[in-house]
Amino acid sequence: MTVKNFKIPSAVYFIVTALLIAYFFPREGKFRYQFFEGKPWKYGLLTAPSNFPIYKTDKEVALEKDSVLKDFKPYYKINRTIEAAQKEKLRKDYTTTLKHIAGSSYMQYVEHSLSNLYARGIVSYESLNQLNKDNYAEINVVENNVSKAHFVSDLFTVKTAYEFIINNCPPRLDKKVLKACDINNYLVENVSYDSTMTARVKDELLQNVSLASGMVQAGERIVDRGEIIDGYTYNVLRSLKIVYENKTGGNQRMGMILGGQFVLVMGIMLCMWLYLWSFRVKIFHNQRSVIFLLLTIIVPCLLTEFCVTYGLFNVYILPYAIAPIVVRTFFDSRTALFMHLVTILLCSLMVPFPHEFLLLQTVAGMVVTFSLKELSERSQLIRSSFFIFIAYVIIYLSLAVYQEADFQKINWMMLLYFGINFILLTFAYLLVYMLEKTFGYVSSITLVELSNINNPLLKSLSETCPGTFQHSLHVSILAADAASRVGANSQLVRTGALYHDIGKMSNPAFFTENQSSVNPHEKLSLDESAQIIISHVTEGVKIAEKAMLPKAIINFIRTHHGNGKAKYFYNSLKNLNPDQEIDESLFTYPGPNPFTKETAILMMADAVEATSRSLKEYTEENIKEVVNRIVEGQIADGLLRNTPLTYRDVETIKNVFCEKLKTMYHTRISYPDLKK
Repeated sequence: MTVKNFKIPSAVYFIVTALLIAYFFPREGKFRYQFFEGKPWKYGLLTAPSNFPIYKTDKEVALEKDSVLKDFKPYYKINRTIEAAQKEKLRKDYTTTLKHIAGSSYMQYVEHSLSNLYARGIVSYESLNQLNKDNYAEINVVENNVSKAHFVSDLFTVKTAYEFIINNCPPRLDKKVLKACDINNYLVENVSYDSTMTARVKDELLQNVSLASGMVQAGERIVDRGEIIDGYTYNVLRSLKIVYENKTGGNQRMGMILGGQFVLVMGIMLCMWLYLWSFRVKIFHNQRSVIFLLLTIIVPCLLTEFCVTYGLFNVYILPYAIAPIVVRTFFDSRTALFMHLVTILLCSLMVPFPHEFLLLQTVAGMVVTFSLKELSERSQLIRSSFFIFIAYVIIYLSLAVYQEADFQKINWMMLLYFGINFILLTFAYLLVYMLEKTFGYVSSITLVELSNINNPLLKSLSETCPGTFQHSLHVSILAADAASRVGANSQLVRTGALYHDIGKMSNPAFFTENQSSVNPHEKLSLDESAQIIISHVTEGVKIAEKAMLPKAIINFIRTHHGNGKAKYFYNSLKNLNPDQEIDESLFTYPGPNPFTKETAILMMADAVEATSRSLKEYTEENIKEVVNRIVEGQIADGLLRNTPLTYRDVETIKNVFCEKLKTMYHTRISYPDLKK
C-alpha cells in the first residue's frame, strides 16, 4: 500500500479526541455533592468520614488579618555613624573655608542643629510620603537589635531639615550668612526602611491567624435529606469539600485520576463510534465527516472546561444547541441528536448542577430535532433558535418552582444568559455557510435555494437555451424520483440535474433541442462538431466555478457524460470510413466517470430523457426498450463501474424511468368541437 492511499482508521480519531478532552479535565478529585446555602439537601444522611477542621470563610480570614495588621508598625533602621561623619565634615570645612564666611557662633548653631535632626531622624521624601499615605502615626526604629517606637511626625526629609535650620535661626544670627554656608551638604538620610524585618514580622502576625474555627469529629452527623442548609452547615460542607479536594496522593493518584477520566470519556465516545458503525456506515467510512462530527464534540467540551476552570462566564451562555443545528443541516436528525447527547454527557462531568444541565440541554437538542424536521429555508434556523430559547425559559422556571416552591428564589439572571445564548444561536445561519466552504458540504438549504428556477443562472439558461432548460427539468424529475427509490439524495440529484447542461449556453445553436430550422453542424466536419458538443462539459465547469456553485454540483457537470463518446459523430465517421483508424480522444468526453449514486443516476436519466425524445411512438414497449438499451450500454462501456449502485438499484432505476416516461409522454384525448 502506498502512502498516498493510506487511510487513518476512524477509531484513531475517536481515541485522539478522548485523550484531548481528558487532558483538559480538572485534575483534582471532584466532590460528589452539590450544595447551596438556603437550599434543601438533596442527598441522604451525611456524616463526617474523618476528623476535619471547620474552615473560616475567606471573608472572615481577611477581616481577622486586617484587624491584626491594623496596629502593625513598619520597621526602619537608623545609622548613627552618618551623624558623626557629617559633623566631622562640617568641622573640616569650617577650618578651611567656612570661617571666612561665618563666625564660631554659626558653627556652634549648625552643629547643635545637626545633632537634634539626626537624633529625630532624616528619611527619604518617598518613604515619608508613603508613611503618610498609609496613615502610619508611628514606626519601629531598630538600633543595635532593639526596636523603639518613633512618631512619624518627628521625622525630617533633607529639605524639611534644611528649612528647619534656617527657620529656627536665632535673631543674633544672619540667615543670609547661614544660607551661604551650604548647610544641605551636611544633611544625609540616616533612617531607612527595613523591608526584611517588616516582612518577617508581618508574616509572623498573619501566620498566627487561625484558618479554622472548630473541628468536626469522625462519624458526627452533618446533614440529612430535605434539611435546609443554613450558614453553619454550609460552612461545614464547604470545609469537607476543601479537605476532600486538597488530599494529595502524589503522581500515582494524579495518574489514576487521568486514567479514570480517559476511560470515562472513551466509553462515551465509544457509543458514538458504535452508532456510526451500526447505523451510519457512509459517514463512518468518510474521514472528512468523522473529523467534522468530532470537532462538533471537542469544541463545546473545551469551551466548557475553560469556562468552568477559569470562571469566565456562566455555562448557559454557551450555545450548545448550535452543534446539533449544524449537524442536522448537513446530515440527519438522528445523528444530530445522538451527537448532542454525547456532547452534553461529557460537559455535564464538569459543570455545577449536572442534573439541571442535562435536562435543559437534552430538551434543547430535542427541540432542534423537531423544529428542523423538514429543513428547506435558512429562516428555519432563526426560528429554531427562538424555540430553543423558549424551551430553556420554560424548563428552567418549571424546575426552579418544582425545587424551591418560591418565585423569590428564582435566579432571574438566567433569563439574561438564555437571551445571550439565543443571540449566539442565530449565528448558525452564518456558521452553516462557513462550514460549507470549509468542509465542502452542501446543505439541503443551499440545494433548495439553488434549485429555484428564478436563480440568475437558471433564468439565464431558460432564456438562452429554452430547449436545454426543458430537458434539464425533465431530467431532474426522472433523477430525483429514482434517487428517492434507491436511498440516494434526491434533492442533490434534482439540483445537479438543473445545472448539468449549463455549458450549452456558450453555443446554444449547436444542440438539437435549441435549433429551429438551421443546423450549424452541416458546415463543420464530424470531429469539429464532436469537439463543440464535448466542450459543453468544460464550459459548464467554467461557468459553475465563476458562479461559485458548490463542488458537489460541479461534479454533476463533470460526470454526466463520464468518459463516454459523442456517439452520433463517432459512429457516423466510423461508418463513412470503416477502414480508417480514428483518433477516439477527439470524440471522448473528459470525464471523470460517475463515482456516487447521485451522479450515476443523473448520467442515466440524462441519456434516457434525451434518447426518448427521438421515439416516434411512446408505447410501453418502446420506452422500456430505450431505457434498457441506454442503461445497459452505459454499463457495457464501463461508465458505471466506479459507482456504489447494485444490480437491484439499477433495475429499480430503470423501472422508475419507464413509469415516469410513460406518464410524461401519455397521449391526451382529443376534445370534440361543438357542432352548430
